[in-house]
Amino acid sequence: MTPAARLSAAIEILDAVTGGRMAADVALKTWSKGHRFAGSGDRRAIAGQVYASLRGRARASWRMGADNGRALVLGDLATGAEADTIAALFTGEGHAPAPLNPDETVRLAADLGPAPDWVEAGVAPFAAERLKARFGTDWIEEARALALDRAPVDLRVNALCGPVDKALSLLAHEDVRPEPTPFSALGLRLPPQFATDVQTTRAFTSGWIEVQDEGSQIASALVGARPGMTVVDYCAGGGGKTLALAAAMKNEGRLIASDTNPKRLQAMRPRLDRATARAEMRRLVNETDVMADLDGQADRVLVDAPCSGSGTWRRHPEAAWRLDAASIDRLALLQGAILARAARLVRPGGRLAYVTCSVLAVENDDVAAAFAAAHADFSPLPITRAAATPAITDAGRARLAALSAGGHSVQLTPRRAGTDGFFVALFERTA
Repeated sequence: MTPAARLSAAIEILDAVTGGRMAADVALKTWSKGHRFAGSGDRRAIAGQVYASLRGRARASWRMGADNGRALVLGDLATGAEADTIAALFTGEGHAPAPLNPDETVRLAADLGPAPDWVEAGVAPFAAERLKARFGTDWIEEARALALDRAPVDLRVNALCGPVDKALSLLAHEDVRPEPTPFSALGLRLPPQFATDVQTTRAFTSGWIEVQDEGSQIASALVGARPGMTVVDYCAGGGGKTLALAAAMKNEGRLIASDTNPKRLQAMRPRLDRATARAEMRRLVNETDVMADLDGQADRVLVDAPCSGSGTWRRHPEAAWRLDAASIDRLALLQGAILARAARLVRPGGRLAYVTCSVLAVENDDVAAAFAAAHADFSPLPITRAAATPAITDAGRARLAALSAGGHSVQLTPRRAGTDGFFVALFERTA
């Protein structure tokens, strides 16, 4: 494919993302299935253009006065190419995009002056207002790290298979050489530009490693699961934290993974098998309380609640543009209801961990505070106490102590911790 044809493909994919609810990775896969002639180099170049355009969406849409795929590609190209160079790619000949119209030509050449704050931050105006409220004077730096930076490839060594040094040796045989993560004692990190698909390595296919952001690893470690316990992963989703909990328990005790989505539970089974991890799976349904037999029985309950996903914008940059007040308010109500139901599972002396992959206060601090006010039988559990586990490094414990300021909750962000945006609040049920 020519460079111009690749731009046309990127525009088509971006239109599918900006014009609906399709995720960027799904749109890329869908396009690839319908265009088998595209080689691996073409697919990589097109994917690179799509994600670059999505990360630069704020500035591109402001410059071009539009928010479709063509505007985003043009706006992205304008940051590094002259208008004549861009025009030479937009000829309409063969598979090239249509020629520039007069308005586009003017906008590409114009000096637009100082950009609004939301453009400098790289997020949509609505998201900008929420981030201002959450982070105050640091909000632009926090937003840029969330929306504009590329995420690294984080791995978790599966302790059910063996120690970290053995996993590193296995990866080195395939010339994969990650660095240790600062917080998680089981974490390994590869740079964002790492090209090899780690899921094709022997270390992955044999269950030695899992792909898991370090923030998710930290949240799993703070649950404090140990061998012999009864542990519930109440909103298990894809099962990443379930696998981490199983490893912490050394497959000893009882681990229950529940979720409302049967497809997620079904997809978890091969992951458990590959990792030699054991867990019961239960589908949550509205009509029947399938967890009632566990009320008051669990030593540890993890509630990784459905959320806006605002903490994962560097992996899913399109998501920042799909937020609205109504959906966030609905999520907050759902989160509170889920947390209250899951709390009934905790035995006296047991631990409840509320987790989201969000950076918005309405989903995090506000939900945790409302729960605490309504549940006198739960007391806050300091993050520093929970971090006293071999799964967290010494440096990680010190940093978590600073980030939590001695409290029972902690907000991780790409800027503060180098992780995705995760919120964790811990409670202990009193006797």
